[in-house]
Amino acid sequence: MIGGSLGLAFKRRGFKGCIVGVSRPETIRVALDSGVIDEGWSYEDLKESVKDADLIFLCTPISRILELIEELGPLIESGTIVTDVGSTKRNIISSAKKHFRAETFFIGGHPMAGSERSGVAAADPFLFQNAIYILTPNALVPAESYSEFVRFLRLTGARVLELDEEAHDKAVAAISHLPQLMATKLVEAVGRLNEEEDHFLPLAAGGFRDMTRIASSEYDPVWRDIYETNADYVSDMVDTYIESLMDARHRLTDGSLKTDFSYANDVRSSIPKDAKGFLHTLHEIRVVAEDRPGVIAEIALTLKQNNININDIEVLKVREGEGGTLRLGFDSEESADYAVILLNQLGFRVRRP
Repeated sequence: MIGGSLGLAFKRRGFKGCIVGVSRPETIRVALDSGVIDEGWSYEDLKESVKDADLIFLCTPISRILELIEELGPLIESGTIVTDVGSTKRNIISSAKKHFRAETFFIGGHPMAGSERSGVAAADPFLFQNAIYILTPNALVPAESYSEFVRFLRLTGARVLELDEEAHDKAVAAISHLPQLMATKLVEAVGRLNEEEDHFLPLAAGGFRDMTRIASSEYDPVWRDIYETNADYVSDMVDTYIESLMDARHRLTDGSLKTDFSYANDVRSSIPKDAKGFLHTLHEIRVVAEDRPGVIAEIALTLKQNNININDIEVLKVREGEGGTLRLGFDSEESADYAVILLNQLGFRVRRP
């Protein structure tokens, strides 16, 4: 999905070079049919596929990235840049230093974008739009080559952020790898309780579902590789979180948790409104809408007819058969204010946060 999305994103921005894909035969067929790549090879033909390549993306699970780095070491030509999209960086960077020659260059990469779908059929040319794309700079890469690579990456619409591999792995352990474990274990715990008394899950409402959405993730191979290659930092974050929970546990009845809630509210509010990927702050409104077919289409059509573009949309709260709250984001204060007027006229309850 990541590799296919890169191919479509580059093509969408007018890249005219040859995009070559290497994968299983059935994946290559889909990629060629959907226009993701111009030419396809099987893994058995890796040597031929990378001949004359200027830039190589390794878009596989981490364990396979490590294998490919070793395989590519003696194959790639002088001046070629190799990069990856793995979710951890230390093992990958270490392997590249070991297997690549001085005149071949490796730049670690991690696009902070994804989807619940997988496979090249799920490729999306807009996947990286305004998403953060982390790079781990390599001092051995000539400055001109690195700058050209960054400019090329920005064709996808991504925002490049530089971090060394240690800082990267520690950060993603806190904001990605720990939350995945938290959601998984919370669902497991409640699931076990529900096996004993089956009224727990029927009572699970929006808050529980929102917090545990990522518990639907598959373990193999992506999360297996992530935890195996970032176990130390994830363990540290687990310990930190346990200490925090134990501290709260001892203060459940003395009223002091008000301070914790206030601090968490302040921190949560300080996260940029554009953290989901927008280059500028969005101006938001909240729309209370009943649960019926066509309600979102009605809202969108009304705004379209008045030349108002919705830059972001999110379902915040919903109860099946009743309704919920939609968050709409716009690129200007004027658009947001006008949207409030128009949707109020249609009978929706609308407010600015």
